[in-house]
Amino acid sequence: MKKEIVVNRTLEETKIAVLEDGKLFDLFIERRESEKILNNIYKGIVQNIVPALGSAFVDIGFGKDAYLGVDDIISSHDEKNIENMIKVGQKIMLQVYKEPIRTKGPKATMDISLPGRLLVYMPFSNNIGISKNIGNRQEYDRLKSIITKIKKDIPGGIIVRTEAEEATEAEIKNEVKYLTRLWGSIKGRFNDAKPISLIHKDLGIVFQTIRDYFTDDVVLMHIDSQKEFKDVTEFVKIISPEFLGMIALYKGKIPIFKAYGIEEEIKRLRSNKAMLQSGGYLIIQEAESLCAIDVNSGKFTANSSQEGTAISTNLEAAEEVARQLRLRNIGGIIVIDFIDMQKAANRQKVLEKLYQATKGDKAKIKILPITRLGLIEMTRQRKRESLFSLLGDTCPVCRGLGLVLSKESIFINVCDEIAQLNVKGHHGKIKIKLDPDVVEYFKKRKSRLEELFNAKFEIKANAEVSREEYQIVFE
Repeated sequence: MKKEIVVNRTLEETKIAVLEDGKLFDLFIERRESEKILNNIYKGIVQNIVPALGSAFVDIGFGKDAYLGVDDIISSHDEKNIENMIKVGQKIMLQVYKEPIRTKGPKATMDISLPGRLLVYMPFSNNIGISKNIGNRQEYDRLKSIITKIKKDIPGGIIVRTEAEEATEAEIKNEVKYLTRLWGSIKGRFNDAKPISLIHKDLGIVFQTIRDYFTDDVVLMHIDSQKEFKDVTEFVKIISPEFLGMIALYKGKIPIFKAYGIEEEIKRLRSNKAMLQSGGYLIIQEAESLCAIDVNSGKFTANSSQEGTAISTNLEAAEEVARQLRLRNIGGIIVIDFIDMQKAANRQKVLEKLYQATKGDKAKIKILPITRLGLIEMTRQRKRESLFSLLGDTCPVCRGLGLVLSKESIFINVCDEIAQLNVKGHHGKIKIKLDPDVVEYFKKRKSRLEELFNAKFEIKANAEVSREEYQIVFE
């Protein structure tokens, strides 16, 4: 699979798209005014301890206190009573692992982890881990042998990332040296820093993408900013000079995202409907506690049997669901309602297809077996707000319900209010001011109003009146 990374830098935001064989699979957006705090390390002060919840709340200077669970506290004793592990007013070092979402503050841990391109260094751990995505047993054993040898000379734990596959021992040693030096620098800054302050800021979104996505299957990183191109080139010279040839400055006159067709894709992501090539489609409904995805066959009837149509649509939908979850950055509990299938073997095929399709996702995913009703329950790690939340605000009219009162309902409400006012036989004129979208419906029923109330009515559009509201004026 060939990957292309497209970088669009403007005055107010940076957008990064990751294409796999020409198809958009990942989209990252960083905005100047939206402070990114994921993976940042702070010197905070414990504000409150809630023993019943096994948690503490720590001021890190963000506005909302960070949530610190008992399992995320580093203690020198084998202790699980949070009041014996941490004290109000205590100054601690902690790292944000989940950004604030809606009304919830950030989540943090004292178990610091410092990611590099090949490894993750964990100063408070003593474990060695190798990525499960390294399937070659010989390579797995080689990497474990290298890390075990290095580990004898340094404190802390090390996780070997997938990107370390086929890396030389010298490359791995250099990264370990860099990460341990970084940790020493962070400790020094913590000791010198004032309470409630940032002591280590994670890489920006462009450099994170290089760290996490630069592998041998990347054929091009196309950047439309001269400054960003220069900064990236300098960064790559230091960490992975072998990838310098992949970086190119975009010089086209058409905006880069428009040239790649990405802008249109982003517009489609604002809809709750995602089309399948066969003519079927997904309906994606995000809520605060879970996301429901409904699979529909639409106009697809290529197979002669209902079971054939169901399995074909479901297999295509499984791949598209995996892609949409990544693109929209949907996390938490996800329930997928596939089209009903009678055969257990077909249900298993869909489940296996979903497993395979989610393998490229860098978020942690757990998928439960498919039920007889065609439902699959799964969880996906959520570290930051979804794309839908980032790009939009809750509708002030429907307040997130996804629907507004029908025109008929508004008409009935107006009739009820006029009836309560007992205006039969009113000699003047009654003006009804409405949202422009509703006016035509009322004009067609003006005679009905006059018949009901034996009065003259004037129907007027007023842009200042919201969709569900109305104003009744007697003259």
